[in-house]
Parts: sequence; C-alpha cells; structure tokens
Amino acid sequence: MSSGKNDISSMPNKPFRTLFVGDVYAGPGREAFSALTPLLVREHDIDLVIVNGENLAGGTGLTRKTADELFHAGAACITSGNHVWRQKEACDVLEEDKRVLRPANYPPGAPGRDFVRLRIRGCDVAVFNLLGRVFMEPVDSPFSKAEAVLNEIGPETKLIFCDFHAEATSEKMAMGWFLAGRVTALMGTHTHIPTSDERILEGHTAYLTDAGMTGSYHSVIGVDKEVILKRFVTNLPERFREARDDVWYNGAVIEADPVTGKALSIRRIQYRGVEKNGYFVRGEDAGRTD
Repeated sequence: MSSGKNDISSMPNKPFRTLFVGDVYAGPGREAFSALTPLLVREHDIDLVIVNGENLAGGTGLTRKTADELFHAGAACITSGNHVWRQKEACDVLEEDKRVLRPANYPPGAPGRDFVRLRIRGCDVAVFNLLGRVFMEPVDSPFSKAEAVLNEIGPETKLIFCDFHAEATSEKMAMGWFLAGRVTALMGTHTHIPTSDERILEGHTAYLTDAGMTGSYHSVIGVDKEVILKRFVTNLPERFREARDDVWYNGAVIEADPVTGKALSIRRIQYRGVEKNGYFVRGEDAGRTD
C-alpha cells in the first residue's frame, strides 16, 4: 500500500471537480448559494466548493453567522477581498477559521493567513487569495506575494486554486499568464460582472477574468439601483441598501487531473430567476472550454 501524500489508489479514477462561485452579495446571494449549491454538488459530482464571501453581510464584509451559512450549504473555503474588513468581527473570523481567507498580499500583521491546505480525496489541495493594485487601495505586490505563497505551498501540492480579487481586466490577465502552468485555476472576482473568456492557459491553468456575482442583477452590482442612480445624478452620499429581485447564481466548474493538477476543462455556470421559495429556473449552459 502506498503511503505517499497524494495517494489516489483508493479513490475513483475521475477528474477532480471544483465549483467556484463568484462574489455572494448580501441576503439574496446567500439564499441563492444555500439553495443551489447542494444541487450542483450532486449534479456535477463536485469535490471542492470555493466561494468569494467579501460581501456576505449586508453587501459589505462578512460575519461568523453569514460565513457559517455558506459552510452549511457546502463551501469548503471562503475567499474575500478589500471589503472583508467592513464588519468588525471579520478579523476574529479570519484569525480563528482557517477556511476563511483574506488576500495574502496585505502587509504583515493583517489578521488571517496566506493560504489554506485541504485534504480531499487523498490529495493535498491549496487555495489562496490575492488583491489587485490597479484602481484599488495600495497593498503589497500580488505578483511577488503569489511567488512567495507558491514557494511556501511547495511542489508536492499539485491542485492549487487562486482567487484574484481585482478591478482591472489587464491585471487579472497578467496574473493569469504569470501563474499559467503553476496553478490549477486562476479565477477573477470583484467587479460583479461575469466575463465569457474562460480558457486553459498553457495547457494547465483554467482561467476566467471574472466569475460574476451571486446576487440581484435588477440592481447596480447588487445595490438597489435607485440608490446608485441618485448618487450618480446628484453626486451626494446615499446609504447603500441591497437589491432583492432577479437573483443570479454565477461561477464555474473546473475539472482537473488530481495527479498533475492540470485543468482539463472549465465551464461557466449561470442560473437565473430565484423565486422567494428557493426554486431556481435554470438558464442555458454558459459554455465549456476543454
């Protein structure tokens, strides 16, 4: 019997399947995630669920309660971004729960950890999170930090997933090419608008510029559209409130070779029309790149 760290002799010979879900926004997004994720896990035979949760609590930040809602629905790891700090208890959650990540390129001393290592189907899996700098607040270089995190993860771990939370598409694409061949998948988040450029870089790394938002699209990136229109028209401050209509669930399913860590396919998923009773009306398959 093999005793290797990535012993797969006892598991089915099938691809490792990951469901990545884009920014879950406030109550409507949490409700959609909770209702649909268990169904998708069964339908796609998902091994790992990663979800961006920086906007869980009222559209900004996360709390213990809101994070637990996602874990209860099947999330294995919650990534975040620049808004994660907006709730005071987020710092405690980041310190106490290794499954909740803040971007690794915050300066030393920030609460939380740079990556999480999971053991799934006999394989070591690593997940880390980075924050972009273009049109964003100043943080350490995401490129230098990505290099450092990969060195710390080590070459033995083949299945590696990165959530790059960034504003500029150019910066996301640059990071995709920077990590091509070295991570299983690089998924972009933050802009709340799904892109249709899914592909596999260098025959190894699944890439998507932005996974999109899970929340109300009868809105302006999750916020009640009347609030945002008033801000743009009058240039006066206005208190944000979440929108609740026309909820979409956005993300991607990535298949990978569990031995080499190479992505085999990436398929965008999008489901629209969440009713108040939790019933989802499935839209057309968004696409697949093999």
